[in-house]
Amino acid sequence: MTLGQSGFKIYLMRLLLIFLATLAALVMSSCDNNQTAVDKATDEGILIMGNTSEPKGLDPHIVSGVLENNVIRALFEGLVVEHPSKDGVALPGMAEKWYPKNPDKPDEWIFELRKDAQWSDGTPITAEDFIFSFRRILTPALASDYSFMLYYIRDAEPYHKSQRTYLLCRNIAPFKDNWEILKEVDLGPNGESELDFNKKGIDHLNTKELIELKNNPSLFDWPNNISDEIRTVIINKNLEFAKSGKSLWELINFGASAEDPHTLKVKLNSPIPFLPEITKHYTWFPVPRHALEKYGKEKVWERIPEWTYPENIITNGAFILSSWKFNEHIEVKRNPKYWDAGNVGINGIRYLPISNLYTEDRMYFDGQMHLTYSLAPELIKYSRERYPNEVRNELYLGTYFIRTNVTRKPFTDPRVRIAFSKAMNQEALIENVLKGGQKPAGGLVPPFGEYKANDSVGFDPEGARKLLAEAGFPGGEGLPDIEFLTTDKETAKAMAEALQAMWKQNLGANVKIKQMEWTSYITTMFEKNYDLAAGGWIGDYLDPLTFLDMWMKDGGNNRTGWHSPEFEALLKKAADTGNPEARYRILEEAESLFLSERPILPLYWYTRNYLIHQDLKGWNPLILDNHPYKFLKLERNQNNRSEK
Repeated sequence: MTLGQSGFKIYLMRLLLIFLATLAALVMSSCDNNQTAVDKATDEGILIMGNTSEPKGLDPHIVSGVLENNVIRALFEGLVVEHPSKDGVALPGMAEKWYPKNPDKPDEWIFELRKDAQWSDGTPITAEDFIFSFRRILTPALASDYSFMLYYIRDAEPYHKSQRTYLLCRNIAPFKDNWEILKEVDLGPNGESELDFNKKGIDHLNTKELIELKNNPSLFDWPNNISDEIRTVIINKNLEFAKSGKSLWELINFGASAEDPHTLKVKLNSPIPFLPEITKHYTWFPVPRHALEKYGKEKVWERIPEWTYPENIITNGAFILSSWKFNEHIEVKRNPKYWDAGNVGINGIRYLPISNLYTEDRMYFDGQMHLTYSLAPELIKYSRERYPNEVRNELYLGTYFIRTNVTRKPFTDPRVRIAFSKAMNQEALIENVLKGGQKPAGGLVPPFGEYKANDSVGFDPEGARKLLAEAGFPGGEGLPDIEFLTTDKETAKAMAEALQAMWKQNLGANVKIKQMEWTSYITTMFEKNYDLAAGGWIGDYLDPLTFLDMWMKDGGNNRTGWHSPEFEALLKKAADTGNPEARYRILEEAESLFLSERPILPLYWYTRNYLIHQDLKGWNPLILDNHPYKFLKLERNQNNRSEK
């Protein structure tokens, strides 16, 4: 069978179409082969970002680290959210409106919750969710490191600290107007006492123990100023309450209340004009009671890690947890139940737990991520020269410091602590090791606003040697070997080795370096199983108090063993001061007192150095680095990469 002329033309056309289709497929295949992981992720709307290590967890009431915060901010949302480009500006979150009841005295705030807010399983969110969450983080059994973030609320602190005697007796004679008479009584635990009841503290004695104490008051070591009458009142009040079977929660007049399902009222201990800024912190985020109650109604006040597993977790933020593969990634995707889902600019985020900065930077240069957690010091100059549009150096409200364990010799002596501080050459460390534009820390609180930064910290090797000699260790003689705890990052090792050499050269101290991965490092520091420990603090909100109130007695993030009644009295005085300028002066005084005893050794004020792909839009400089993910967008950059 032969083809006619017209048939032959049709045949040629078919061949041409087949050829063009094949060529197109080859071209597409070639393009796919050249496509990087970032290109593919941009097309899919998935942000890939470094997050330095495995999070300790994802329960907002348990964790206390920056890397955990990076994930939690995607999954949960508080009353207000960060502005994408302006520091200190709040935008609506779970609350549509918020205002102080009296603008001249902002000690009582109203938050009007949105009626369309719901959990990711469709359950409505109400003011009661916030009350439950506030109570949970303050419950002593939960042992939250960050519970002090809610101490601004009336009666939050005495509830969390189980101050039973104070709550029972504060409004009765003779204590109402003179609580100081009980200052020396071991209401809380006294580990230095030889008597069991003093070791435990009156507030923690059970019914049986209180009956024993009533029958035999000598079982407790009472201060001389406590009369038999006062002693009897204290014992009887505690015994009566213990027998009642009531919980301490029923005893307090908690400042937060649900006026109706969509109105949250928060009564504070003192006026705080910047309360909305504080509520941006994840300690103020709600958690789903109904999700926790699946493990038992009484267990909601305990640590239940299972509720945060991908198959169980229920959230209220712009994203939900879709995958968590240990040491590989955490991935979140859009939450279709989120109140503002239509305006969320990306489809998901993939967090990579890369602790080695050089590995992370290499992955970025190979097109495997949009955003690095940091930038290795040795690569800052290289990156600025070759990729000037992809390198960021930004102010970061934080201080890097070394914790000292004041319960261990020789750091029980403040002269030794200050000597180790003065022996650190901050500028040399920044110039030769860090190379990121950091500033030598003159104190704990970084300079910002009208607060006057302290300048008492600095390099003074002669002064360091003099103090060490006064403490009984001339030239370092008699100093025990000292262990310096730090993380397992390469940069952490380089910095530790530089400090090790400085302490040896300037003090004659023998310091051994102990590196641990993130979770073990945090646990070891919390248990105070160290001599010196690398540390740091990033501000939770734009106020000096965020750097100071963590050093209160038994504060979860203190971890030094240091405390001072005078220091805490100054913080309370500042809280009761309405004039902003006068308040700052009091806080400056508190910082000076803190630095005079030097439980930490301030080293430098942070900057952030990192790499950012040009496909990522809307990631603006923010001094707290709390970027609201929902405002981000991913778009293919039209220009070629900026390599020179």
